[in-house]
Amino acid sequence: MTPAALADLVRNTAVDVLSARELDVSVLPETVTVERPRNPEHGDYATNVAMQVAKKAGVPPRDLATWLAEALTGQDGITEVTVAGPGFLNLRLATDAQAGIVRDVVSAGAEFGRGDRYQGLRVNLEFVSANPTGPIHLGGTRWAAVGDALGRALSAQGAEVVREYYFNDAGAQIDRFVLSLLAAAKGEPAPEDGYGGDYIADIARQVLEAEPGALEQPEAERHETFRRVGVGLMFDEIKRSLHEFGTDFDVFFHEDSLHSSGAVSESVEQLKASGHLYFADGAWWLRSTEFGDDKDRVVIKSDGATAYIAGDVAYLRDKRGRGFDLCLYMLGADHHGYVSRLKAAAAAFDDDPDAVEVLIGQMVNLVREGKPVRMSKRAGTVVTLEDLVEAVGVDAARYSLTRSSVDSAVDIDLDLISKRSNENPVFYVQYAHARLASLQRNAESLGIDRGPVEEADLSLLAHEREGDLIRTLGEYPRVVLSAAELREPHRIARYLEEVASAYHKFYDACRVLQPGDDQANPLTVARLQLCEATRQVLANGLGLLGVTAPDQM
Repeated sequence: MTPAALADLVRNTAVDVLSARELDVSVLPETVTVERPRNPEHGDYATNVAMQVAKKAGVPPRDLATWLAEALTGQDGITEVTVAGPGFLNLRLATDAQAGIVRDVVSAGAEFGRGDRYQGLRVNLEFVSANPTGPIHLGGTRWAAVGDALGRALSAQGAEVVREYYFNDAGAQIDRFVLSLLAAAKGEPAPEDGYGGDYIADIARQVLEAEPGALEQPEAERHETFRRVGVGLMFDEIKRSLHEFGTDFDVFFHEDSLHSSGAVSESVEQLKASGHLYFADGAWWLRSTEFGDDKDRVVIKSDGATAYIAGDVAYLRDKRGRGFDLCLYMLGADHHGYVSRLKAAAAAFDDDPDAVEVLIGQMVNLVREGKPVRMSKRAGTVVTLEDLVEAVGVDAARYSLTRSSVDSAVDIDLDLISKRSNENPVFYVQYAHARLASLQRNAESLGIDRGPVEEADLSLLAHEREGDLIRTLGEYPRVVLSAAELREPHRIARYLEEVASAYHKFYDACRVLQPGDDQANPLTVARLQLCEATRQVLANGLGLLGVTAPDQM
């Protein structure tokens, strides 16, 4: 019995109890919370539902808890229910009911943990979107790992997720990039506000290889050549780096297309017509304070140029016009103002502000031997995605960047995540999977066939460590759901470390294969099924993080 199934049983029982006493059933939450208690001596699971609803129902919490305990005791799969404190319910499950989790995992295989919470929801997930003026830095690398993992978690809950990269190919930063390329091509130093690093010289050389006569062209044509070819080469390199990192996008949306298609002008005129833009101090302003923003925003500057928000507004309209129910933006720490301004833009178009959601990520720092790592061979003072991958590999980089909440800055210890030891979280989890895969191979070499999981006597899994591991596995669907709902894929990584810990404790306490014994007994088969369930959960969770699940290490 999974925690979700137990939660349903508790709620259904609560409905019966309240109805029998002619109490208001509507006070019950749609989903009852059932959790594993910190102290396993209290029971396998606990719920505070009686304390949560008793006051609304007009009865003392402990009385309601006592009625629920009486009604739950003896139900299929439940061996004991006790009332603790002011109204907590502690529940113990029968061994065979608890072991049903093993059956569920093995039977479902790669599908275990998937749900339908977001079935039918179309999500536009925009992340990374680094300017095409240089290699992806650590902040963008963090989003590449976290954004991809979040997309996988949302998809696992039934959402149709489109991963989108907003290609900033308009604006002053592109002009500075082009001038930097031109300077490098001429053998001159970079402009004062330009871009440095060996990559600029590399791209300038490639532009001249593609267009040998570019430097002899008239100034405007020369600038356009370096812009067209140089930006294209830089962006191709960005896409290649992301692909090798395991992050691919469905859509690359060009900012310039919003201007060339007239989408920006059309959006501005619509806002003027609706009265949501006003003219003051020579500029046009969005009345964003009317929709919860902390200040009104300039949309058309006094010199007639469009502000960034003009493109953002048109881009949001474009996304919604493509039929997305939810537009998720994953932005850097310097973009806090975007939360309110994008929601205000949606409201100004009479759209639902809740269709817009902005996640803000904090900084990433690399540390080696206790000191910050700042230098990149190719990009000057910027540490890039490729620098990190070269130092520790794709798996360690992705896992390390995903296992912490994006709300907080994170220090990545290069010495730690390079170690092949249990101190390294990604190695700890991957090694557990490899050890489990090896165990199954050893069983096969001994001629032991665990057979169909339906035929195994899983009621034999009665050891304390077996119970701990089984209950940990049972949490996986809820972890995936919460990772998707809260937009926090780090929950999956931390959970996998719990699984690996529970497995190692089980393995140390419970022998699976008898030495020299090529004859499987029922307990051996049951434990092999438990091991297979554990391996499957680790593989499923690592897959959601975009990290490999090796069979041997």
